[in-house]
Formats: sequence, structure tokens, C-alpha cells
Amino acid sequence: VIRPEPCSVCGSRIRFGKAAVKCRQCQMLLHPKCQEQCPSSCTPQSRHHAWPHEGVLADFAPSTPPLVPALLVQCVTEVETRGLTETGLYRVPGAEQLVREWKQRLLRARGALPSLHSVADIHVVCGVLKDFLRGLKEPLVTFSLHTAFLQAADILDDSACSTALCHIVSKLPPANRDTLAFLMLHLLRVSSSPECKMDVLNLSRVFGPTLVGHSSANPTPFAIMEDTPRQCKVVARLLSLPPEFWRGFMGTEQENPVPV
Repeated sequence: VIRPEPCSVCGSRIRFGKAAVKCRQCQMLLHPKCQEQCPSSCTPQSRHHAWPHEGVLADFAPSTPPLVPALLVQCVTEVETRGLTETGLYRVPGAEQLVREWKQRLLRARGALPSLHSVADIHVVCGVLKDFLRGLKEPLVTFSLHTAFLQAADILDDSACSTALCHIVSKLPPANRDTLAFLMLHLLRVSSSPECKMDVLNLSRVFGPTLVGHSSANPTPFAIMEDTPRQCKVVARLLSLPPEFWRGFMGTEQENPVPV
């Protein structure tokens, strides 16, 4: 080891000059003594799609539908496998350094994503998901449709509001639309878990700034102050749409990445 890095199994740092084992496929690094606890297989990702370090959502999406980035699929799968009994899911922060390291590791993986089984704290996995979405060049609802989403969420009549939101969701770029549907179904499962204690209102407060954001990359202080409560309202309204609407974007001819 030249540059000290954490072991993917136990989380302890492998110090300079020490021996380590690295997977040729996913670049997972671990202590030789931790090799027996290592997951037996890597999580596959399309080998023909190299990810940039930053970009819009479509830059990370696969070439076949549903157009949901493999990084998000893997994080959601891990959270739903062992996190739905965890109090404060997505509200409780994970260790910043680990979140940053795992996000970079997943973005660098290219050919195959390293397994997240070895991340002991599920809040770190949640942090990676949120940090990936925050790091996009534009929010999931896009700059061009931002105002339309805010205006639709302000409609007082529930039925008219839902109709307007469904119409605007259908205008999103395909990758943004599929990913939004995938995340809404996931967050609905989180909200329905009594152990998580994360209802729709709590989740909308966490994900409003991340998914809705602002209408430009450099909002004014006034726009930030005005947008913040409305961002949460948009996510709450989106989560009130029927799950069947969101499932429609996941495709019926193939299995969904995560059962819904």
C-alpha cells in the first residue's frame, strides 16, 4: 500500500507499506486476513459505459431501460436489504469521510461496482446515494422544469395537482423520469416502515433540496430562501401519487432492479 485506504471488509485503514489484497475487477482493497469475509462476487455494471466524475443524470444511466444508474440501484438494494429497520434512515448522517470514499470508489469502478455489504453503517450507504444526487450538474427535476414542478405542487385541489404533476413528470428526460420513479417507490417503502420513523413529511424535508433544488446552478440568496419550503412540498406531493403511476416507468416486460 502506497496511499493508506480503508479495508472494504473491516473498515480499518491499511497503513503505508503494508500488504493488501485488491480485486482485479472492482478494485476492492482489503487486509489479507479479511479475505475470507469478502463477498464472493462483484456487482456487475455495463462494461461499455464509462462514468464521468460529474455530469447530468443521463451521463450515468445504462443504455437500456429502466434508465436508473447502477450506483443508485446498488445503494437502494443495500438499504432495502438491511436498513428498513433502522431509525432515521436518510436523516441520520453517515461518517463524511466514508461517504466520500465510497462514492469515489463507486464512480471509479467502471466495469463492476464493489459490493456495499462491507459498509457496516447503513447510514453511510444512504449518504452515498444523497451525495451522488447532490453532485449532479442539475437536479433530478431539471432546471427547465423546476418552476413547473413548484407551480403544480401549489395547486390546492389534490386531483388537479396530481394530474399536473403526472403531466410534468412525463416531460422529464427518460433517465430522470425513470430514476425519479425508482426513488419514489423506494422512499414509499421507507415511509411505510414503522421502525424507520421516516414518514412522507420527514423524507420530503430530507430530499426536497436534493431532488428539486433550484432553477439554476447559481441561485440568489432570495431564491434559496423562497425555494426551500416549496422543494419539500414538491417531494411530498410526488410521494402522494399512486405507486402504480411510478411502476409504469419501471417496465412490465422485465424485472425491476428492486421488487416493488
